[in-house]
Amino acid sequence: MTVDTPYASVRQADGADEQAVLDVLTEAFMNDPLACWLFPEASERGRLQSHFYRSLLAHPGAEAYLIGGHEGASVWLAQTSHEEPPEADQEAVFGENGARLQAVGEALAQRHPDHEPHLYLACMGVVGGRQGAGLGTAMLRHRLERADADGLAAYLEASSPRSRDLYLRHGFEELGEPVRVADSPLLWPMWRRPRP
Repeated sequence: MTVDTPYASVRQADGADEQAVLDVLTEAFMNDPLACWLFPEASERGRLQSHFYRSLLAHPGAEAYLIGGHEGASVWLAQTSHEEPPEADQEAVFGENGARLQAVGEALAQRHPDHEPHLYLACMGVVGGRQGAGLGTAMLRHRLERADADGLAAYLEASSPRSRDLYLRHGFEELGEPVRVADSPLLWPMWRRPRP
């Protein structure tokens, strides 16, 4: 399904779009503080990020979206109650970075609500040079409108104060204090009830 917005066209990605989704997210988060903390070796960061995003797309409830000419992408996971978010084989794929990834995953899993089915916004990013142009808002609005129509709540972890502010504007609320593992950047677990 394709939806035109004042900013650009949002459409659900299919199997043929997998590489485009991986490329957009990898570029969008290449210099993100959390990605830099998880994968400190710059020469390996893109490859490891791509592996991580590929594991998200392999989730049976994954929905990926692209906006514009591959300027932004998002991955949402349909989560049933008491379902753990997907995990990749940390050690085999991520080597020494796997311990950091696993520690963050475990800390966030403790805060991830498991009391009802919901959508989990696993990641959403816009390529450099297009950030701040409303593309993230358009992608977010697109999927949240359907979630509202379906009566589904939504959950995410904001990885920067800027993204946290975006999500607050769209009806998300913080779920307690931010999460930090060792010297990692802060992550804000956030929840949004469906709107009538």
